Amino acid sequence: MHVAIIMDGNGRWAKERGLPRIEGHRKGAEKAEKVVEWAADLNIDYITLYAFSTENWKRPWDEVKFLFTLFVDFIKKRVNRMKDEGVKVKIMGRREGLPQEILDVWDWVEEETKNEERITLVIAFNYGGRAEILDAVNKIIKGKIDVVDEKTFRKYLYIPELPDPDLVIRTSGEMRISNFLLWQIAYSELIFVKKYWPDFDKEDLKFALEEFSRRQRRFGGI
Repeated sequence: MHVAIIMDGNGRWAKERGLPRIEGHRKGAEKAEKVVEWAADLNIDYITLYAFSTENWKRPWDEVKFLFTLFVDFIKKRVNRMKDEGVKVKIMGRREGLPQEILDVWDWVEEETKNEERITLVIAFNYGGRAEILDAVNKIIKGKIDVVDEKTFRKYLYIPELPDPDLVIRTSGEMRISNFLLWQIAYSELIFVKKYWPDFDKEDLKFALEEFSRRQRRFGGI
């Protein structure tokens, strides 16, 4: 099973507590670590977390720099624990424009965890669904491929072997996709949780999985 999560509401969580936005992001990173643990315990095979979007560059530069630092620290401080818990890490997104330190950590953590098999954590970083589709189209044009079907197109996505999400969860009460995995979520089930991401707990994840299990997925059939 593949669960994808739009981790929304860090800034609002901090604002309601009179804290700077970066404290919300810090708390959100801690929650991300816990959610990966819970997902592994619940026998989820893949979990994709939307960490930094192509649109997040519009935020104040100080906040963007903090998110970059948080990403690097998150990986460096947790890689050994992730290996101990059987977590394979994959990162998806545009590499162009990112600081070299992030690219180095990106390559390093993927290499360090490539043999782990309990759960695959995909971190969507500098990611946008439209960007991924456009990048795939440009690769196809460059390759001078005349006829393209879905199977061929998938080969040009950032992580071609990644199965489509069965379930997409978005926190904070917002009910939109926000340019997340636009190609892959064509038939995903969507669940919107009112809690801000730092308040999301294991019972919320269990509830979402239970709700998913009650839904009938017909994929356009009867």
